[in-house]
Amino acid sequence: MRNSSSVLRSGLTVAVAALPLALAAVPAVAGPGISVSTTGSTVSVTTSSCTQINGSWGTASLLTSSQGSFAQGRQVTLSGTSTSQSAAWSSVSPGTYTVIVVCSDGTTAGTQSVVVSTAPSPSRSASPSASPSRGVMGGAGGSTKDYGTLTLVAGGTLVGAGLIGTAWYLRRRNKPYRL
Repeated sequence: MRNSSSVLRSGLTVAVAALPLALAAVPAVAGPGISVSTTGSTVSVTTSSCTQINGSWGTASLLTSSQGSFAQGRQVTLSGTSTSQSAAWSSVSPGTYTVIVVCSDGTTAGTQSVVVSTAPSPSRSASPSASPSRGVMGGAGGSTKDYGTLTLVAGGTLVGAGLIGTAWYLRRRNKPYRL
């Protein structure tokens, strides 16, 4: 009994300690069906909450931190289908913004804050170097090098002489009483 209560107590301690981490890992939910994302200086919003009335899905507005109402922001008309509507703003300068989506029936689909960061400056990459014309000279002992006929004949002669010498030595060693 004593062991099970200490295991239970340590398990509860771990669970309580992990709770803030689990809550921090959950993304902020903006509203029913609104999703805001940024790519460089482009902010986009998608929703599935709006219905089409008189050919219009609704309007999305991008507000800076100093703007207080929907009408003050950069407004874009939603486009899409009955399953997904979207809007996008390009050339958005870095900062914190609020995206508000109002459907054509006047209901607010959702509100979410988004941070646009500065685009990373392009880094200078190394210039590409010419690749070897005959591959990498490794593994086969430099076999990619083109040798002349004289070199190949000399190498073959040395290998042949080595084989003949080895055979002669082994034959002589086979006869035990010879001097």
